[in-house]
Amino acid sequence: MRRPDGVGAMGMGVRIRRAERSDEAAAVRILDAAFIDDPVSSWVLPDAARRREVHHRLMEAFCRLSFAEGHVDITEDGAAVALWIDVPAEPHEPEEGDDGPAQLRAFVDPGNERVEQIAHLMAGIHPQGRAHAYLWMVGVVPDRQGEGLGAALITSVLERCDREGLPAYLEASSERSPHLYRRLGFAPLGEPVRLPDGPLVHPMWREPRA
Repeated sequence: MRRPDGVGAMGMGVRIRRAERSDEAAAVRILDAAFIDDPVSSWVLPDAARRREVHHRLMEAFCRLSFAEGHVDITEDGAAVALWIDVPAEPHEPEEGDDGPAQLRAFVDPGNERVEQIAHLMAGIHPQGRAHAYLWMVGVVPDRQGEGLGAALITSVLERCDREGLPAYLEASSERSPHLYRRLGFAPLGEPVRLPDGPLVHPMWREPRA
């Protein structure tokens, strides 16, 4: 489910374009600002001072994986970004020695086992058996939140999902966000998952609309 690189689109009146590798630093800045105090980020990096030092590395790792295995969409004004992964029906078998969660921990915060733990937890609840679009993250800079930019980024991809008959999946990381995603056609996928001594994560699934 791909749009040719560089082709722009309009989502709910918001100009959106496919990000290129040269946009990576801007995408990381947006996500760092948007998620620095997110419940899951706060659980992964509970020390606030340390979080401000290394949180951007977590966002950088996520961006790089999205460029490699999916795509990144960004608003033309540079205020919001969405990371998408193209998930096949059958997951790829990792190559010998390829331990993604351990590599993530080594890159982000080597002494913090929660970085590796969250990667394993999210992989464990991820649905399998059907190809789908995985909305990994959508972030808006704090002073532009509430303007519908995130919804526009998501809608632009969901419209393509509907045309191609492709479901979509996400994990909502706050108590408020499931309400937004319900309006976009997502429904809870099983029960919320509570991180150990931490917040709830809400897996959600969306069937394509005719």
